[in-house]
Amino acid sequence: MNIKFFNVALGLALTATAMSASAQKKYTEGTINLTTNMRGQEVNAKGYFRADSNAFAFTAGPATIKILTDASGKSMAILVDVPVASIKKAAIATPDEVDQAQADMPTFTFAPSTETKQISGFNCKKVVATDAKTKKTYDIWVTNDVVVPITGIAKYYREIGGFPVQYTSFSQGQSTDVTVKSIVEEKAPAGTFGIPADFEKISLDDLKAMSGGR
Repeated sequence: MNIKFFNVALGLALTATAMSASAQKKYTEGTINLTTNMRGQEVNAKGYFRADSNAFAFTAGPATIKILTDASGKSMAILVDVPVASIKKAAIATPDEVDQAQADMPTFTFAPSTETKQISGFNCKKVVATDAKTKKTYDIWVTNDVVVPITGIAKYYREIGGFPVQYTSFSQGQSTDVTVKSIVEEKAPAGTFGIPADFEKISLDDLKAMSGGR
């Protein structure tokens, strides 16, 4: 994957799940099914969550990508599995790299509107998010139908007042639109939140070099 693709994936990992202040349905462990756009193509992805961990997984051509984060937001690993090239790499982010990724995110103020609509079966309301850094605005659709653990929660959506169902994800100057399709209450497959023993551990810089940029 090229560097732009890497950045989009990183941004999605940091916004894979979110918490609503009040809810009708509370999930403690499950899977979020969503769609997004990467390099002009629609991509289906899954966000597995539980109280202490999140795993965001998708395929990109021959590669399977999984991004692991913890509840504190201080740990992140990106797993790349390309069977046809015999590649199994796990890029481990340092605490400073995780902090820098978070620092580069937008700083939003939120203005709830009276507009409502259903998206993927969720009752949603529109919230206009204004980035204090760029002054750009984004229409974010959130629901109070559900609540999930704060694993992988993006700091810039933490005060939005609901679970984002249709939103914009950001990372290192890149953005992409995301739509949640469903949330399923289930246990993740065994090993979902860990790094398999046969994966070579590398740095994020090593992964970026593999991805076509630094």
